[in-house]
Amino acid sequence: MSNLIFCCCRVRGAFTSLALSVAVLLVVSWVAEPARVAAATWGKIEPLKSRRVDVERELGAPLREALDESAALHFKVAGGTVTVMFVNAKFVATKKLSTDLEGTVLQIVLQHENSSATPDSLTLAGNKNFEREEKASVTHYRNLKDGLAYTFINGKLVTSRYSPSATQLTTAQK
Repeated sequence: MSNLIFCCCRVRGAFTSLALSVAVLLVVSWVAEPARVAAATWGKIEPLKSRRVDVERELGAPLREALDESAALHFKVAGGTVTVMFVNAKFVATKKLSTDLEGTVLQIVLQHENSSATPDSLTLAGNKNFEREEKASVTHYRNLKDGLAYTFINGKLVTSRYSPSATQLTTAQK
C-alpha cells in the first residue's frame, strides 16, 4: 500500500513538473518573440504599406498636390496640417527596394497648430529609444529604429514625422 501511495505521489510530481515546464516554455517563447517589423503608423496610414487611395480614404480629398517627384499630398486636419509623401522610382532605385513599393507612403508629416504636447507629456525626455538634439529653442527627438521623429520649439510640439522603421527598410530591400 505504501508503495502505491509513493508511486502516485511520484506520478503527480512528474505531471506537476511537466506542467510547470510547459508554462515556463510558453512564457519564455512569448518574451523572446521577435519584434514585429512595422513602421510608425498614423491612424490607418502606414509607411511602405498604404497607398494614395488608402490615404484619401482616411483623409479625404487633398488641399493640394505637389507636382514634383515626391508627389506629396497636403491635407487639413483637426489641429494642423498633414503632408503625405510617396515612394517614387528614384527612391526605389537608390535604396534598392522592391519595385512594388513604388507609390506606397514614404513619410507622414504632421504640422501641429497650438499643440500642448511637450517632451514630458509624450514621455520622450529620458527615453533611451530616442536621440535628442537641441539647438537654441528647437529640440528634436528621433527614433530611427521605429521611424518616429518629433520637433519641439520652446518646448511645444510643432512637427511629428512617421517613417518606415529601420528594420522595415532593410527587409524591403531586394
